Order: sequence, then structure tokens, then C-alpha cells
Amino acid sequence: MLKSLSISNYALIDQLHMQPSPALSMITGETGAGKSIMLGAVGLLLGNRSDTKVLLHEDRKCVIEGVFDVATYGLKEFFDQAELDYEPTCIIRREISPAGKSRSFVNDTPVLLDALKTLGSYLMDVHSQHDTLQLGEGSYQLSLIDAFAQTQQEVKKYKADFKTFQTSQKTYNELNKKAVELQKEADFNQFQLEELSVLSLKENEQAELESTQEILENAEEIKLKINEMLNLFQDEQFGITQGMSQVQHGMQSLERLAHVFASLKERFQAVNIELKDIEETLGDEDSRVEVDFERLDEIRDRLSKIYQLQKKHGVASVEELMKLERALADKVFQFQNLDETLAKAKQELEESRAKVADSGKALRKKRQASFANFQNSLENLLGGLGMENSKVVMEHKSIEPASNGIDEIELLFSANKGSSPQPLKKVASGGEFSRLLFAIKYLMADKMAMPTLIFDEIDTGISGEVALKMVGMMQDISKKHQVICITHLPQVAGQGDLHYYVFKDNSSEKTVSKIKLLDTDERVLELAKMISGASPSASAIESAKELLRR
Repeated sequence: MLKSLSISNYALIDQLHMQPSPALSMITGETGAGKSIMLGAVGLLLGNRSDTKVLLHEDRKCVIEGVFDVATYGLKEFFDQAELDYEPTCIIRREISPAGKSRSFVNDTPVLLDALKTLGSYLMDVHSQHDTLQLGEGSYQLSLIDAFAQTQQEVKKYKADFKTFQTSQKTYNELNKKAVELQKEADFNQFQLEELSVLSLKENEQAELESTQEILENAEEIKLKINEMLNLFQDEQFGITQGMSQVQHGMQSLERLAHVFASLKERFQAVNIELKDIEETLGDEDSRVEVDFERLDEIRDRLSKIYQLQKKHGVASVEELMKLERALADKVFQFQNLDETLAKAKQELEESRAKVADSGKALRKKRQASFANFQNSLENLLGGLGMENSKVVMEHKSIEPASNGIDEIELLFSANKGSSPQPLKKVASGGEFSRLLFAIKYLMADKMAMPTLIFDEIDTGISGEVALKMVGMMQDISKKHQVICITHLPQVAGQGDLHYYVFKDNSSEKTVSKIKLLDTDERVLELAKMISGASPSASAIESAKELLRR
């Protein structure tokens, strides 16, 4: 529900503020006074595109702001998906700078125009004689029938079944596509897998083999160098071990002579221990290193095979080869089990197809059961709106399962006696279409949640009695939904809870449009002027008072 609307620096509007009734508000004014300009501003608030031509003062920005009560609209999920802060009171603001830059905000958070347009569709519905596109769409007509027939449960079940069907169908199609690829690659994958499997690769193997190869290739020289160093350690007269032993005795003597040498002795002992460990390690390595040409050939051969496979597959490690081997094994396994997998997927597809067909038929049955009542109700309403000879037919045909069911419907309409009902886009004039759409919205008012409805001069070209019938229907709608009506008929304007008057003010350098909430006396005078002109007669004033008493 729109709680307030503020417009500044837009077209002929310098400053405008209104707080419409929660029920039915009327807006009147002379032609060109600014009623259509207000709708243009509302359109910007709902996501329409703009340009700098809308600025009244070119050096100031245009700001349009609407405050909405959305507590009962069920929009929490939309706000969460759009990453917006949800509040029961929603403030939408649109700004257009003198440079032409447009910005949109929802609860002070910047949003893209598409998000604003989606949100706007939940909040306001502007209905005019030119509003023909939506009603002509099959999906919209289907949503009307669902609301009228109260198919919420059937639609919910169908959509769940259809989603499962879509998933099953996608899975089966992807498996079929994959089967073709696996069939083409089957022999090659098997060959590559065997080529890798035969090596029985292990993690870190390559580094270990390369290290061992390095030792074996230099085994003779390594042993020679080790023995040379061991001789330096172990020579009885000049060896390192013998020398270190002598130094150790000297350190012990120094310590006995002066305690200051104790720390030096400890440092020497640490070095001595490390040297002994080095000597032992050299001995161990000497016994471990062997000249083994046969083992060297084996390692060279295995590394050669590893290098060849790495080059072939464009990888640099054994681990990557092992990962490739696992992937190939998975493909080979999938191919070997392909028939079973496809059969299972096909069975699931057929089961989901049967379920979606059953839920689609149940939905169709409930929809079709409402056609006659929908048609008769609409024809009766249209008769009361001056279209006694109108004919409405709901044409139906079955289709393959789709997101909205297994039905395709089209609303056929004829406004004149003897004319065959035709699709809406072909037969309805602007006024006829407007009354048809109004009747549909009246019919739906008790069936579905609707946003704030704005009716823009939909009473154009209709008689006084029909106008009274139409405004009575508006009053019925306004019991559950907020309605704002822009009208030129006094019979209609007199029935609103609030009456706003739009007028031009020429007192400044620039002509501007303003809006005024009329009190009872002002309202009587405005209605009288609408009845008889700028200088209303006494009888016109009495007629105006009579209109307000209805």
C-alpha cells in the first residue's frame, strides 16, 4: 500500500506530496494540469527509464520517493534474494541528476533498474486504456484462471513434479551425450589406462628414483672420496681422530689448571661428537653404496617410461600421472556400466514424466471446471459496464509439460452482438479493453493479492450510469486493496474517500503543477465545476452535494 508519494523537480512539478487513502482516492484536474505527469513520475519510481528532459530546473536533481507498507505482501524472500534489508515499511527513491545520471534506492540501498522494476510490479499496478499487453499474454491469462479456480495446491504439486521431471530429463540427456563421447574414446581410454596401470606408480617415487640414480651413476667416485676422507680420519699418526684425542687431553689439562677453560672444553666436546658422527655416517655410506650396473639400468628404464608418459600427457610429476590414471579408470568404469546407468536414468525419467502428467491432468481438470463460471461472471460484469452484448470464451489446448502446466489457454472476446469471439489483440478497442481489464481485476480482487491499483481515466467514453456502476465496483475492490483513480467524471470523483485536485500555478516565473487535498466544501465546488463548468450554478452545487451523499 502506498502511504505517501513525493515528487520534486519533475516536468511541471516543482514540489508535490500526497498521502492517499488506504481505500479509494480520487484525482481530478483540468486537461494538461499534470495528472499524466504524475503517472510518468510514478513510472520512474517503478523502474521506467528516464532522461534529463524531465527536469523542471536543469541545475537541480529530480527526486521521486514512495513510501509503501509491504507487511502483508510476502516480499521477504524477494528482499533476501536481492540482498536488500527487509522492513515492513519500504522506501523507494529515484534520483535523476542534471548530468542525466539516474540512481535508484530501496531502503537507502542502491539497486539496479531491473530489480526496481521487479519490486515495483509487486507494489503498484497502473491501469489505463493503453494497458493491453499483459492481458494479451497466455501466461497472465493462465494465472488469472488459477487465481479464480483457487488451484494453489495443484499448481504447487505440479511445479514440484515438473522440477523433478526437468532434472531427470537433463540427467538422462547429459548421460546420452556422455555415452556417445565415452563410446568414441572407449578403446583409447582403455589403452591409456593400461599404459599407466602397468607401471604401478607410487607417490614420491620419481624423486626417490632420481636420487638413487644419481648415487649409482657416481658410485665408484663416491666410494673413492669416502675412503679418502675415512683415511684422513683414521690415520694412526696424523689422522683427525688421533689429533682430536690429543686436543681433548690438552683441554682436560687446561680445565684442571684454570676453570675459565671449562666452557672452551665443552665447545670442543660438541665439535668432537659431531666429527665422530660424520665419521660413522661416512662409514655407513661406504657400506651402503655399491656399484650395481644392473640396478642402475632398471632405474634408468623406469624413469625413462615415466618421463615419456609425462611428456605424452603434458604433466610434470608422478602425482599428476596418478591423478590422470584415476580419471581414466573412472571413465572406463562408467563405460563398462553405461547400459545399467542409462537404463536407471531412463526409468527415473519415465517415472517423473508419469508423475508430472498426473499432476498436470489434476491441475487441468480444476482449471477447466472454472472456465464456464469465469466466462459467465465476466460477461455479467461487462453487461453492467455497458457491454451487454459482450461474449467471453476461454479457448484451451493441451501441450507438452511446461513450467505452468500442460495447458495453453487464450481468452477470446467479442464486444458486439453477432461477432465471433477473437483473440484480445485483434478485436478490442481501447475503451472496451479497458473495461474488460477492469472487470477482470474486480473479479480477481477477492481471489488474489493485488498491489495498489491506479486507474487512469478508464471511465472515458462511458455513460453516467455505467460510471456509477464502475465506481461502485472500485469501492468494492478498495475494501481489500488500495485504489487510486484519475477521473474526469463527477459521478466517479464524488465516491472516493479522499479527493485530490491537480492544477497549474502560474504565479511564478515558470508554470508549475500542484496538487491539493480538498476538504468537503472545496470538494463540492470542484464537483460542481466538473458538472457545469467554471461558474457552477446552484443546481450544479446541489448535484455535487448529492453525489457526495451517495
